[in-house]
Amino acid sequence: MVRTKSLFICAECGTSHPKWAGQCDGCDAWNTLVEEPNVESTPRGQGSAKGCKIEFVDLRGSEERTSRLSTGITEFDRVCGGGLVPGSAILVGGDPGIGKSTLLLQVTAALANRDHKALCVYISGEEAIDQVRLRADRLGLSNAPVELATATSVRDISATFDGTKNAHVVVADSIQTLYVDNLDSAPGTVAQVRASAQALIRLAKVRGFALFLVGHVTKEGMIAGPKVLEHMVDTVLYFEGERGHKYRILRAVKNRFGALDEIGIFEMMDTGLAEVSNPSALFLADHGREISGACVFAGNEGSRPMLVEIQALTAPTNFGTPRRAVVGWDAGRLNMILAVLETRCNLSFSSSDVYLNVAGGLRITEPAADLAVAAALISSLNDVPVPSNTIIFGEIGLSGEIRPVGRSDRRLKEASKLGFSQAITPNLQRKNGGKKKGASTYNNLTVREFTNLNELLDDICAEPAIPHFSSANRKH
Repeated sequence: MVRTKSLFICAECGTSHPKWAGQCDGCDAWNTLVEEPNVESTPRGQGSAKGCKIEFVDLRGSEERTSRLSTGITEFDRVCGGGLVPGSAILVGGDPGIGKSTLLLQVTAALANRDHKALCVYISGEEAIDQVRLRADRLGLSNAPVELATATSVRDISATFDGTKNAHVVVADSIQTLYVDNLDSAPGTVAQVRASAQALIRLAKVRGFALFLVGHVTKEGMIAGPKVLEHMVDTVLYFEGERGHKYRILRAVKNRFGALDEIGIFEMMDTGLAEVSNPSALFLADHGREISGACVFAGNEGSRPMLVEIQALTAPTNFGTPRRAVVGWDAGRLNMILAVLETRCNLSFSSSDVYLNVAGGLRITEPAADLAVAAALISSLNDVPVPSNTIIFGEIGLSGEIRPVGRSDRRLKEASKLGFSQAITPNLQRKNGGKKKGASTYNNLTVREFTNLNELLDDICAEPAIPHFSSANRKH
């Protein structure tokens, strides 16, 4: 008889445990073990006659290579690496109501309208067909040749595509609603999510269609289900955005067929998601007048240079422990910059609350924003505005030195294209092996190169727009 016993699976990393424990041994997470029934179905005494020989092919392949499927949505194709690869599995995650279903419905409709030979299938496990049609009418996609279906059984989906159905793109919305009927657990559990995803990915590899799996996220912002689900797919896309902002960011955190950390910018409108072709000009639309605590950072997101405004505010605190609030940046890195400014530049932030914000709802992860954050903090603390025609980038070390960063030419070129006239950067010559520093000219930009934070402090506080620099902010 088949022996049934229970295992406890970690919802974060997928590690199995023979008994329940408060903490997972694999990822050290607390209270994440979920009980799942385990059916021991491994055949005993498997001999050589049970298997079949594996067929090997030449690495060079044939002359005709499989081309990518271009959806016609430039921002989406950019994030995917230039288009959809046949046989690939793409996991799309995001907060509820952020627009995942809307985006994928627009993608399938755009591909079906662009290439009439491409068969696109949208399988919904959460909504009825009439609900999907209502959304398509609102988006103006009701005439797109996209085939709809509602199903939650993986066996039914596999039987459909193992038969005569030959699709090019399949969307499963969402993976948490699908189930495999040979497991006793409920849909959405760790075992069901993993088994359903594995069955659909195997089907996509065999039949050669691009598979989209929509995944829900947890309160921490991670895709719900075991972490191993992200290792099973070829591409992981996160759809990000604040509910108070109309802009949405599609970010690639894993991509076997393209660049990592590539992003696509969309604007949420009544008619759906619209592409944003020039995000730098969009994020800097309200940047014009000079005000203390604001500066422009020249960053890189994937292969795209992007200019965003960083805002800092320092206010006197009434409590013993000052407040540190960050939106769009790493809070730990802000504490590090504050410590370097206090230790190396003798500035005092111990009696001030510090608030840092990246305008537009964008999240910055690269360390090249250190210098712009430091400039915004210095500007706010001393009430000295940074000139609005200046862009800033550079990494800061613990000793107060300003380190060079990659792709400086792209940052300066983008700033020059948008009409900026000055740039504060690390010593660009040092990166190329030289020792020259100071002011230089690049592409109609006056570039001022600094090697440590004290030079930046003296430069900002020496601006003629403010007649004085209060020494009260210096430590004595």
